[in-house]
This record gives sequence, C-alpha cells and structure tokens, in this order.
Amino acid sequence: MAEFRFKALEAVLNREPLVVKREDNLTSDFYGINVFDRPKMKKYLSKEAYKAVSDAIDNSTAVDRKMADQVAQGMKAWATENGATHYTHWFHPLTDGTAEKHDAFIVHAEGGGVVEAFSGKVLSQQEPDASSFPSGGIRQTFEARGYTAWDASSPAFIVDGTLCIPTVFISYTGEALDYKTPFLRALGAVDKAATAVCQYFDKTVTKVQTNLGWEQEYFLIDEALYMARPDLVLTGRTLMGHASSKDQQLDDHYFSSIPTRVYRYMEDLENEAYKLGIPVKTRHNEVAPNQFEVAPIFEEANLANDHNQLLMDIMKKIARRHKFQVLFHEKPFAGVNGSGKHNNWSLTTDTGVNLYSPGRNPKSNLQFLTFVINTVKAVYDNQDLLRASIMSAGNAHRLGANEAPPSILSVFLGTEVSTMLNLMEEAVVDRKMTPDEKTALKLNIGRIPEIILDNTDRNRTSPFAFTGNRFEFRAVGSSANCAGAMIALNTVVAAQLEQFKVEVDGLIEKGVKKDEAIFQVLKQLIIESKAIRFDGNGYSEEWVQEAAKRGLTNVKSVPEAISAYTRKDVKKLFEKMDVLSEKELESRAEVEYEKFTMKIQIEARVLGDLAINHIVPTAVEYQTTLLTNVRNLKEVFSPEEFESLAAGRKELIREIGGHVSAIKAKVKEMVEARKVANVIEDTIEKAKAYELTVQPYLNDIRYHIDKLELAVDNELWPLPKYRELLFVK
Repeated sequence: MAEFRFKALEAVLNREPLVVKREDNLTSDFYGINVFDRPKMKKYLSKEAYKAVSDAIDNSTAVDRKMADQVAQGMKAWATENGATHYTHWFHPLTDGTAEKHDAFIVHAEGGGVVEAFSGKVLSQQEPDASSFPSGGIRQTFEARGYTAWDASSPAFIVDGTLCIPTVFISYTGEALDYKTPFLRALGAVDKAATAVCQYFDKTVTKVQTNLGWEQEYFLIDEALYMARPDLVLTGRTLMGHASSKDQQLDDHYFSSIPTRVYRYMEDLENEAYKLGIPVKTRHNEVAPNQFEVAPIFEEANLANDHNQLLMDIMKKIARRHKFQVLFHEKPFAGVNGSGKHNNWSLTTDTGVNLYSPGRNPKSNLQFLTFVINTVKAVYDNQDLLRASIMSAGNAHRLGANEAPPSILSVFLGTEVSTMLNLMEEAVVDRKMTPDEKTALKLNIGRIPEIILDNTDRNRTSPFAFTGNRFEFRAVGSSANCAGAMIALNTVVAAQLEQFKVEVDGLIEKGVKKDEAIFQVLKQLIIESKAIRFDGNGYSEEWVQEAAKRGLTNVKSVPEAISAYTRKDVKKLFEKMDVLSEKELESRAEVEYEKFTMKIQIEARVLGDLAINHIVPTAVEYQTTLLTNVRNLKEVFSPEEFESLAAGRKELIREIGGHVSAIKAKVKEMVEARKVANVIEDTIEKAKAYELTVQPYLNDIRYHIDKLELAVDNELWPLPKYRELLFVK
C-alpha cells in the first residue's frame, strides 16, 4: 500500500497540464450552441409552436399535445443535425445528483429497418423505473412506476450526443419524487403573492420572477492521489489525516494566481459551460489549498438551478480529462475551510424592477422596505424550516467552523438598512399621522438611494445577509441541490407576503389610508422580527449566548434539524401554499433521515476497514522494526549505554502500542454500536442512534490514527498525507 502511495505521488509529479485551445471566436459567438433556446426555436418551430413554448416559459402555461408534436419534430431536427443520436428526460431525484435514461431516436420502419422519430407524447412524458430512487415511503420498492414530465420553462440541451430534456419526476399517484416539482410550485406561489403586494405600488406589475445566482466552491485533487485514498473515493472526505504544518494559515492561496494545470481545467470547463448556455463569469482560488470557486451571472431561479446541477456533472467529467477529481463534500479536509454554495436570491417584476433595490423616490423605497421587512419576518418565523433545508451530514461539519455561518439563523442587513428599520419602528404609525410625521417618514425613506449602495458590507458569518440588491443564503452546502433551500425560502416568503396583504387590506377596509396601513403593518413586523437581526460576529460565543436570550434556536443535531419538516405548522404552511402535501413533506424528511444514516454508516465501515486492514498493520510493522532495533542495541552496547540509547525507542513502541490497542478496541465498539442501531426500525430513532452512538467513534478513531501518522516511518505510511493531497499541483 505504501508503494502505491509513492507511485501516486510520482504520477502527480509527472503530470503535464493538458493544453486547452479556447474557441477561436468570441464567447458570445458560440454561447449556447448546444441549447435549444429561443433563436433556435424560431428557426425550427412554426409560429404557433414557438408562441406556445414562449408562453410556457413566460407565463407558466401548458403546451397542448398538438403543439408538443410540432415542438418534438423541431427539437429532433435540431438535435440530430448537431450530432445527437439519443434523447433523455433529465431530472433531479432526491439524491445528490441528476438522473437520465437514454433512448435512441429510432423506431421500426415499414418494410424493415429503422427510422429516426420523436413524438410530442415522448417529449411530454415518459415512464422511467422509479423503484430505486428515494421516495421516503411514498411507494413500495416493487411499485416501479414513476413519471417524468417536460418542464418547458427550461430549455433542452445536448451533452455527449444526447438530447437532454429537463423534466419533473412524480410517482404513479402524483406525488413529487424530485426537487424540481415543488420548486416550480414555490416559484409560482411567490410570484402570485409578490405580484399582489406590488399592486399597492405599481398597478402595471403582472408577474414577479425569482432570480438565483449561486457560488459553487469545490476542491481539485489529483486523480492518482484520490484513488490512493479509499475514504475520499467512498465518502467524499478524508476520514483521517494529520494537519499539514502549513495549510491556509497565511491566506496565501486566496485569490492568488491560479496554478497552470488548474487554469487549463477552468478554461476547458468554461468552454463547455458556455456551449450549454451556462453564464459562468467568475473563477478564483478560495481560502483553503486546492480549493476554488466558480460563479455565474444570476438567472431565473429554475434555470439557474438546472444549470448548477448540470455544471456539477460537467465539472466531474472535465476534471477526469485533466487527471483531477473534483470534491463537492462540504468538509473534505479537517482543519481547513470547507465548501459552500452561496445562494444569491432576489425578486424582480416584469416591469424591470428589482424589489430588493432601493428606488429614486419614497414610493419605490417603501416598496423596497416592504419586501425587505417581510423577508426578514419570514426568516424569523421559519428559522427551523430554513435550517432543515440546508442541514446534512456533510454540511454539519462545516456550519460554524470559522468558514461558514453558524447553525443559528440570523439576518444581516447592514447599518443603513437597520437604521431605517429602527426609524420606522420609532415612528408613530398606529394612528392617523400628521402631515409633519408623514413628511418626516418620506424624507427618511427618500434618503435610501444616497446611503445604501456603498454601505452594505458582506458579513461572511451571517447565514442570511442582505448584500445591496439581494439576499445571500450563505449556509447552503456545496454538494446540495439549490432547490432544497430555495423551496423553503420562496414558500415562507410567499406565505408572509400573503399574510401582509391580508393585514394591510384589513386596515384599508377599516378606513385607514393605504400608505398608513402599510406603515402600521410594517412597523409591527419590524418589532416582531427584530430578534433575528444581527450585524455582528456570528462566530463569537457572545452571539451564541445573545441568540439564546433572544429566543433564537441553535440546532446542531442533523436529525433534530430535519424534524422541522414534520412539525404541524410546517405541514400547514406547505399545504396552504400548495407546494408540498403532508405526505410529500413526511416522505422528504424520511429520505433525509435515511441519507444521513447511510452516510454515517458508510463512513464508519470505511474507517473501520482502513483502520484495521491498513493502519494497524502498518503501525505494527513499524513497531516490530523498532523492537528489532532495540534487541540489536542490547547486543552491541553496554547496559548503561543501551538504556540511554533505547529509552526513546521504547517510549515510541509503547506509544504505538497504545494507539493500536485503542484503535482496535474502538473499532470493535463502533461495530457493536452499528449493530444495535441497525435493528432500529424507526428511521428517526435510527438516525439519532447513528448520530449519538456511532458518529462519535469517527473522531475518536481518527485521533489515534492521526497520532500514528506522526509516529510511523513516512516510507511505510500507506495513505497520501494532507501535505501531499493539498499542495501537489
């Protein structure tokens, strides 16, 4: 095994950067060439079919079967002209990735042979085998039927000769088995609720769109070293490894020049992304060694999420082309920064107004404050749900670890917006305002454009931060599907906006003027949600204590966090907003419990195997070498000289023996703990058992292995070390 490690290192040293030739023309010339976008639809579809698809994209209308046949013919013509031989319905099951089943464009021809064909029926709906996808008990394993249905709002694209059609994925009885279905429902809910509120300020608004701009962090590891680390291969993270003497202490990797080989990878990745219409704009080194980030221009949220899932898949493929492996685990290396996926979220109207940007007059700024305050209230009322939407086995390692927000949900607004809310709180708006009071409020609101643009810092310790014209949900994990967090966020904001309108309309019906009614409700919301506003250091112990005094929850247990999905108030909320039924919510919680349990179970099995079959034999081999050395010393030197020379070796032998004994004992105890947990039938209790009785052994065993790594001869150590994984380019 040690020999394999050094061969892996030799392979790394011999790597030559793959030379990637950028497209000869400008990016804009080949951008989206592999996407069936509107320009291509205009070329390949009839006017009627083009209008039907455009309406589906812009207004969420359905495409009837007759139009679907026309779309299918045009889509097939474009795809086959561009080298596609197969098609697939591409969807997001409740796993950590996407799914696809490829079918060829062939049917039997009359008289023998085959012809290429693709119908509207096939485009609109297919029936993949759903038996092995997570369902959380919605259907039994033997009930294999599930349906994929075309999402016309997200354009089809070609990857490796296959036409990929974005779809939703539902069970035979109609329940959502994916992320996209409830995400589309949540986007519809916030569109409806936000549009209704916008009518207070601008009667011409008929639609509100959710925008998403994600920032994807990741690690790149040489594939030879990756393959020499079974824990990385099987779990996505290192289950052992002593810290390198130097890692990120000097912050010298952050924003430094990009290593040549990595640069070639990024160029290759960008080329492929642009061809697929993914507007990646930013690339840079992140804080930890071998950690990087890619980020696009923001897009409509459903499309942005599809692009993130697609890009993650492409990143893996291109990494292999460059002899890399890409890691999306939230904490692949202990002691250095982990990876997140910051979700930058905003709402815009069909009149071109960003609802989180201040305007040029008191009216538009009152609209701006209305949406900011309602969003803060939504986060305050639903902090446990939002935490559940981002919590996972991987992300639990990252949250609060000095590179990510803590598990306490708080909202950062910045000094100027907070000051404005404080002024509104202090204003007398629970009665009819005098002209002077109205003027004073309008003057204060009118100041916003002058003070806000350059006075909103980006608080990296805040899970949910206002950053000038959007909110940044920073707590989302690197491996996560963005839709998980976005379903929760859009749903709670939609519900809060609906409630806001009910309260304002109620006051108007009682004779209160519209602006005064809005002020009154906003003031009450400011008071009720004030506890969650925090602009300070989220890492400090003082904040933990202060948050507890404010009544904010601080749930670090993954199973406990997931349980928020099954609370009565959460079920009522999702059902009211027509996003997820009670059955669908319970199934999703069940899936999350099972994923958590299985990930800990896999890590425990992998660590036990490596500890007993790799680490212990290596340590014993070195211990035997030391024992032989001590015996030889005794034969050569006098008793006095022997004791002096052998003392350190004897101590090292005892140290190794102690760690070996501890590893063997703890692995045995961990196996027994797993056996006890495995017989628990209730998924919640099993997840809790794995967290409380199995997971602690991972750190306990690791401690002794990492001590042995420092004690055992480097030439014998079987696994690549952190200094090799993180610093060899």
